[in-house]
Amino acid sequence: MSKQYFQNLTGFLLLLFILLSGEGKLQAQADSINGVMYTPDFEFREGVFLNHDQVRNNRPIPKSRILTSIDYDDRDFYIKVLENKSLLFYDNLGMKEEVKSEKVWGFSRNGILFVSIDGNYHRITIIGRICHFVATITTYDTRYYDPYYYNPYDYYYDRGGYPNNTQSSEMRQYIMDFESGKVYEYEIQSLEVLLMQDPELYDDFAQLRKKQKRQQKFVYLRRFNQRNPLYFPK
Repeated sequence: MSKQYFQNLTGFLLLLFILLSGEGKLQAQADSINGVMYTPDFEFREGVFLNHDQVRNNRPIPKSRILTSIDYDDRDFYIKVLENKSLLFYDNLGMKEEVKSEKVWGFSRNGILFVSIDGNYHRITIIGRICHFVATITTYDTRYYDPYYYNPYDYYYDRGGYPNNTQSSEMRQYIMDFESGKVYEYEIQSLEVLLMQDPELYDDFAQLRKKQKRQQKFVYLRRFNQRNPLYFPK
């Protein structure tokens, strides 16, 4: 093949490399033009978020459009409103709407996000493309005790004893993919799934030993958010 052919091929590959390497930067520039990048100073609009799309667009239902007898100045206004079975409010057209409270995503108070998990509302402490928060979960355990108990006429004897229902609360950590709104328990496997959106960072994390992964989960979560900023519509 001619020397000119190789020169043209080399030029094409170089141009392709430049385009691919600059794709991420161009996307970031486009995002910065079309939206506002999240920083610790960013404040979410006050109100109730029915779903995750409203969170992504930072467009909650304002407190003023919620129908309730609860004092609007009450510090626990949103929690008390959502304790009811249904949330009543006026939509953008002034029509009265009703939504089951259990289906509500959460709310924003003083610029801070609170998400619904296990029937309670928990503050999201780390905001980014990958969010992190802690929630108190109620667990239930039903067991049959006293295997040495004997009564041939007892219904529970054949089933290993009397049932004993126990209830307890435990703290659990969660992460959330801000793009999709999916919530995962804060485990290595879950974090790896979300890190795959940044192949270079994922490869670094994948090469660590299991103990190192446990120790550096939070480091890589923060690195991901720094490398992949979160943007909101203006």
